[in-house]
Amino acid sequence: MAIAQYEVGQYLEVAHALAASVAEAADRIDSEREIPSELTNEIADKGFFQLLVPRSLGGTEMGFLDFLQIIEVFADADSSTAWCMTQNNIFAIHSSRIPEQTAREIWGDKRAVVSNGPPTSSARAVSVDGGYRLSGRWNFSTGIPHGTWVAALTPVRRADDGDAAGQDEQVVMLLPKKDIRIIDAWHVKGLRGTGTLSFEVDDLFVPSIHTYDPAAETREDGPLYMIPTTLLFAAGFATVALGNARASLNAAIEIASEKTPIREALILRDMQTTQRLIGETMAVLGSAKAFLRESVSAVWEAACKNRSLTIDDRIQLRMATTFALRRAADVVDVSYNMSGANAIFADSPIQRRFQDAHVMTQQFQGRISNFDSVGRYFLGLDPQGQF
Repeated sequence: MAIAQYEVGQYLEVAHALAASVAEAADRIDSEREIPSELTNEIADKGFFQLLVPRSLGGTEMGFLDFLQIIEVFADADSSTAWCMTQNNIFAIHSSRIPEQTAREIWGDKRAVVSNGPPTSSARAVSVDGGYRLSGRWNFSTGIPHGTWVAALTPVRRADDGDAAGQDEQVVMLLPKKDIRIIDAWHVKGLRGTGTLSFEVDDLFVPSIHTYDPAAETREDGPLYMIPTTLLFAAGFATVALGNARASLNAAIEIASEKTPIREALILRDMQTTQRLIGETMAVLGSAKAFLRESVSAVWEAACKNRSLTIDDRIQLRMATTFALRRAADVVDVSYNMSGANAIFADSPIQRRFQDAHVMTQQFQGRISNFDSVGRYFLGLDPQGQF
């Protein structure tokens, strides 16, 4: 049963119990490249895929700072599961922009998960009576194996009386999973368990009520819906990255307490080099986490008090999230290098954390070019970019 009333302490207690089950299944999640259905069903049944859905639609509408605490618990257990929970919950915020009838149709199912991914150049939609004819392919759709619907962002060509050439608009098409063809293109080394597959459709009719404008105004007035979703994703993924980094460091500390390197007389723990590395790396991890928490808290406070964000708020959060994602990978690198040959085997938790960390930095939110927008802003230029 889902928890009826929003009490973060209760949710955290259940999250720790669920995360213990996730940790036990981590090898299976990685090898099967998806979260087992018995786990996703339990996560859904206890309300953990509707944490950010509006209360008006039957969701929890959890405060974002509380949500990040939940994500951190799961990140310690398994990065792929935490990544899916971040992606699927934050996308569900769009339920406040989707036609209400459709939102209720989707999220009326307590196990509802909408997976989404960017379009390829083949994606196209043609406006027809009552809706659209949709064709194309979409990649990087996290959580399709446990999803129930997919969201296909699609350029739509429209012609008006004044411009015969028409104009491309971006529309999101919502498709029941049964109507798509899934393509297994997720052959990667990190975040394998996210099930980030691709999908195709060919000349599928999509009724207008199953579409929405991603830039549309929200029906909700809560602070959660005042923050750009790109920044919510950034903060969520940065939290996953930091949790992954701390887990890798914990594993390295455990190895250091037992391992005597070849041709050395001391165990790793007793070597000054190891002690310095652990001290410095803890400082890096703590500073990235503190900066992220400070920046997210400032944005949340602004959203609660002012119902809007300044450019400074947004730039600060973009800077903190990118910094956290990049520094988290550095922390994992230290754990990996310090552990020597222990870290290179497939059954090593550090090996998996290493692979996961470096997939995270390749995702849009972790791109080092995000710092370009930050730098332009502080130089008094138009920051551009997404923030």
